Amino acid sequence: MDHHHRLGFLTSSILSLLQVYVILFLVAAHNFSASDAAATGEKHAENHCAMYDICGKRIDGKVVNCPYGSQAVKPDDLLSSKIQSLCPTITGNVCCTEAQFDTLKTQVQQAIPFLVGCPACLRNFLNLFCELTCSPNQSLFINVTSIDKVGGNFTVGGIDYYITDAFGEGLYDSCKDVKFGTTNSRAMQFIGAGAQNFKEWFSFLGRKAAPYSLGSPYAITFQPNPIKSSGMKPMNVSTYSCGDISLGCSCGDCPSSSVCSDSVSTTTHKRDSCTVKVGSLVVKCVDFILAVLYIILMAVFLGWGFYHRIRERKLSYRTKPESNVISGSVVHSHNREKDENLPMRQMIEGAPENGSGVQLSTVQGYMSKFYRKYGLYVARNPITVLLSSLAIVLLLCLGLIRFRVETRPQKLWVGPGSKAAQEKQFFDSHLAPFYRIEQLILATVPDKVNTTSPRIVSEENIKFLFEIQKKVDAIRANYSGLMVSLQDICMKPLDKDCATQSVLQYFKMDQKNFDDYGGVDHLNYCFEHYSSADKCMSAFKGPLDPSTVLGGYSGNDYSEASAFIITYPVNNAVDGEGNQTAKAIAWEKTFIQLVKDELLPMVQSRNLTLAFSSESSIEEELKRESTADAITIVVSYLVMFAYISLTLGDTPHPSSFYISSKVLLGLSGVLLVMLSVLGSVGFFSALGVKSTLIIMEVIPFLVLAVGVDNMCILVHSVKRQKLELPLEERMSKALVEVGPSITLASLSEVLAFAVGCIISMPACRVFSMFAALAVLLDFLLQVTAFVALIVLDSLRTEDMRVDCFPCMKVHSSHADPDKRIGRRKRGLLARYMKVKQHLYYQFNDLLLEVHAPILSIWGVKIVIIAIFVAFAFASIALSTRIEPGLEQQIVLPRDSYLQGYFTNVSEYLRIGPPLYFVVKNYNYSYDILVFQQEQGKFESIHDSYVSDWDILNLALISRAALVPETSYIAKPAASWLDDYLVWVSPEAFGCCRKFTNGSYCPPDDQPPCCSAGEGSCVSNGACKDCTTCFRHADLWNDRPSTTQFKDKLPWFLSSLPSADCAKGGHGAYTSSVDLKGYDSGIIQASSFRTYHTPLNKQIDYVNSMRAAREFASRVSDSLKIEIFPYSVFYMFFEQYLNIWRTALVNLAIAIGAVFIVCLVITCSLWSSAIILLVLVMIVVDLMGVMAILNIQLNAVSVVNLVMSVGIAVEFCVHMTHSFAVTSGDKDQRVKEALGTMGASVFSGITLTKLVGVIVLCFSRTEVFVVYYFQMYLSLVLLGFLHGLVFLPGRYMMEGELTRSLEQKLSSNKDMVMVVLSSEASMSPHPTPPISSAKTITKGMVPENKVVNGSSNEKLFVVASEDEQANAQV
Repeated sequence: MDHHHRLGFLTSSILSLLQVYVILFLVAAHNFSASDAAATGEKHAENHCAMYDICGKRIDGKVVNCPYGSQAVKPDDLLSSKIQSLCPTITGNVCCTEAQFDTLKTQVQQAIPFLVGCPACLRNFLNLFCELTCSPNQSLFINVTSIDKVGGNFTVGGIDYYITDAFGEGLYDSCKDVKFGTTNSRAMQFIGAGAQNFKEWFSFLGRKAAPYSLGSPYAITFQPNPIKSSGMKPMNVSTYSCGDISLGCSCGDCPSSSVCSDSVSTTTHKRDSCTVKVGSLVVKCVDFILAVLYIILMAVFLGWGFYHRIRERKLSYRTKPESNVISGSVVHSHNREKDENLPMRQMIEGAPENGSGVQLSTVQGYMSKFYRKYGLYVARNPITVLLSSLAIVLLLCLGLIRFRVETRPQKLWVGPGSKAAQEKQFFDSHLAPFYRIEQLILATVPDKVNTTSPRIVSEENIKFLFEIQKKVDAIRANYSGLMVSLQDICMKPLDKDCATQSVLQYFKMDQKNFDDYGGVDHLNYCFEHYSSADKCMSAFKGPLDPSTVLGGYSGNDYSEASAFIITYPVNNAVDGEGNQTAKAIAWEKTFIQLVKDELLPMVQSRNLTLAFSSESSIEEELKRESTADAITIVVSYLVMFAYISLTLGDTPHPSSFYISSKVLLGLSGVLLVMLSVLGSVGFFSALGVKSTLIIMEVIPFLVLAVGVDNMCILVHSVKRQKLELPLEERMSKALVEVGPSITLASLSEVLAFAVGCIISMPACRVFSMFAALAVLLDFLLQVTAFVALIVLDSLRTEDMRVDCFPCMKVHSSHADPDKRIGRRKRGLLARYMKVKQHLYYQFNDLLLEVHAPILSIWGVKIVIIAIFVAFAFASIALSTRIEPGLEQQIVLPRDSYLQGYFTNVSEYLRIGPPLYFVVKNYNYSYDILVFQQEQGKFESIHDSYVSDWDILNLALISRAALVPETSYIAKPAASWLDDYLVWVSPEAFGCCRKFTNGSYCPPDDQPPCCSAGEGSCVSNGACKDCTTCFRHADLWNDRPSTTQFKDKLPWFLSSLPSADCAKGGHGAYTSSVDLKGYDSGIIQASSFRTYHTPLNKQIDYVNSMRAAREFASRVSDSLKIEIFPYSVFYMFFEQYLNIWRTALVNLAIAIGAVFIVCLVITCSLWSSAIILLVLVMIVVDLMGVMAILNIQLNAVSVVNLVMSVGIAVEFCVHMTHSFAVTSGDKDQRVKEALGTMGASVFSGITLTKLVGVIVLCFSRTEVFVVYYFQMYLSLVLLGFLHGLVFLPGRYMMEGELTRSLEQKLSSNKDMVMVVLSSEASMSPHPTPPISSAKTITKGMVPENKVVNGSSNEKLFVVASEDEQANAQV
């Protein structure tokens, strides 16, 4: 052999001198190798061994082969059968003794549980080491390269193992995607250190292990090709593809398999929004469509406006002489007494027509009759009305005895019919309630210069963490006299040690092990070998993923972590009830107090930060939040009360303010509002409905804001009446004037809130119920008790009694009622709102008449309409950008310790919440039943069974984990079914075993097979007769039958994992399978665990839930199995999946209800449509403001939007009603409505709400600032602008066409219409409506002249004969 080498080298020496030197070097090297080979007897030939038998044992117990070559030997039958069971490719002679084979079996046994799920991978992996150890042709591909001396004997120190690249690639490809389900990761991470190709894997496998470390006892250098002249050949045993159907690899372990290519799609694609490119600008399709639509509408509107404007000017020019005649002869001869105290003159006398000739609807007519009679009755019997109304409300208040407040989040935000609630109930009752979480986040302080955080992993910080752990372990909470510790309540997977998630687990939670194991170096080692190194296993005997205990790192560089995350899982109970939960809550309170009192000062002294939370923290902080803003709310009410008292009274005068003020009346009104709220709460409390914090905080404010409006309108209406009239007459006329509009607004508000009762979310539904009844009671109290109080206050004023002290009477010498009380000046707001209507108005009033004249300018009206419509369209576009959700930080007080905790969770956590895919009613007996009926079809049906489940558990979820940005799935699922099938496999010979009597036999490294010693379990031979549960011949296609499946499943779930069998199901899958009733062949519930990706924003939680449900739905439809996803947060975020639908449906119903009420009462489709338009614009604009202010859509904002409908009614109903019952043309009616009701709307509605809302900006809770201050302020401003700017402008624009028609009609003198107008008429307008005109024929009135009527009648030229029809229309 050596001669052949030399000849080969010499024949190539003529190439160059350099080659000669190279050859001489190689020859010298080979001479050394040959001499060494001669010493060891090495020979490279078939049926010859390179190393045979065991010649030594290292100090760590690992045995080492002899370096001597020999002929392959024929084993006895027992050894041959053993070798065949593990290495079926090796037959005949072998190169291993029984001791060598037992060593091989022991070593590969640790890897079998990782790979047995894919038989092709396992077979290839076993062939690699079977050929290395026992192949009869071992010397052909094994070359001993170094020799060590162990115990005085020569042993193998290193070898070259020649393997073809084809085998290496085939081996790696068959194993690279194999999953180790228990830890939700790939097996290659444990048996190959995450190798990316076969060369990296071989490099890992061939490393010579240091004493007491994992790895080979000698170095193995994997080489592709030996020197040709050596006579050696690379090992090239055939490899099996993972897609080989005969070996049954799952789709999860082999996604490239042909049987997996037709699997259902797993990717949840992001919904790409439609965009349009306009030049270099890319805009959303919605924005583009709205912009185009707005341009079209504005073009049509402006075209219409300019057309009528030009036509109006032409007609005005043609009719100017006639107009002058009318103006000089008629208007100035109109003998009318100006009356400032009765501007509206809504004097309805027994018929649905008011004194101005305005026709009222039937309903309004009946309402006017009722209020006229009712006003007289109340004025005559105020005490009776007051006491009877108060008695009824106080009777309702008795229900407060049963008053209860609901604070449990799951009862507030999750409806009884909620899908997520039902799924949680199913999960809790069939599997196990999700554990309670107590958490600490210890982090370093970021560097202010480069904004990076220093590393947290240091010896000092680890020892400090041990100090913290000691204090936590020492906690003793008092529960009913019983001292509760963490050990009493923590989750214990193996029923011994707590499953605390902490880096301290790498030291078995024992500080003594810190130095013994190697300190920080051991920690860094465990970050890479957490699942394979025994010393890195946790105290609860499970691997600990570093991503769950470290934070603030990038990629997999755990050493750069800037935070320790310590999590204490605590046992939970179904529905959070029972003594176990009560004990946990008691411990949690003590835990939080310990952190605040002791741990925080310790942490701060070391320049670190500490964030903390417990399961009950949110509920406790919400309770504290309910009282945190009590002062703010009270101040808000007091400010509103003070303003009410001022605005209800007359203009203050030093000599009479104590009589004209309305402090007592305002206070009484506020008390009535409080009584209405208490009555509502009492009524529903009596029915057993629990209240909520939002009800206690918001409804009083809401009812006060709504109730104040009506109080101001009632008082102002009474003050507008003539003081010369009797009190009964004044009250009657005031109620007739404003009663219908108050009724209309109140009923609209009640219906707007009542529709919220159909919302499935309990918090919203209960709020709507309480609010609707409170507003109804408030309205009833206002038209009864408050009207009675107005009567009593008027009597007090007339009797010259002091406000707040009515028993004190002032003598007439101190105050002259005729001068200071009886003579009222028109208010500033009324003078601002009111417009100059005729030249005979006083000139000094004209200086204050600003608002209406500005609105009457044609250009201003055009601009107003354009701006408001533009903002409405913009708001529609903006509303599509509103995100669902409710940030936790907003709900909590600003000084809550949870504020920092949620910030740290988003910043440091690198893994999301656990995600379970729950399978209901899995029929595992189906395949066997079919097999019994159709023997020949079993294999295909059973293959389907394997494929279906593998698609569910591994393939689809694994694929989804590859696209976490859309699936929100971080890791492959831990599959109890796959691990169970591995556990019962004969290949995993250390797992499913039985004694000779058929009972369960644990692995050899567990009692009773071994005796417990110091740090290890010493074999005692008790289990030497144990055999595997099944042989290959006992299984069908390597899968158990129904009976076998049923019998061994409890064994699997109670089997403890260990080094000899890592697939034991106890701990990992104890609560993953519901064994109740499984004997019938159906497993009612089972779960497969994975994790979501880190979820930092509310929209991430919503999208992750949506993606998981869509994924589960597709898999369910594909496999015909009922599957649903479950995570602990789903129950609270389900509302956001359909929050838009909930919001739009409720808004549509609320606005529709208002429209119907308006239509029924006014009998005017046009007026009702205008109110509908304004309400829609206000709500849409409010949603646009929400988008601008980044206010999210959630239950609170939905309630506010529905509530905005009720409040917005106030801004438009009163103005619309006032406009409808006022006579004159459009401009005159708008001016009259602004001059009277406009002042009430501005002072009684706008300013009252404004002063109350502004106080909320000082709230300590962000939720009040965002959802009450910002939204309410926006609502008030939008309501004011739409009610007092857009709505009047809209009515005036409507009058443009009418005015053009009238001017055109007056230009023709073929015929005139004579209008009779009585001096007794109370209309302030010189031009009566056309409907009251009397027609006379041509000739009765001289042409171009005005007919002079009597002193009580006037005649006006209106139309010519040929346009009589148009005039009548």
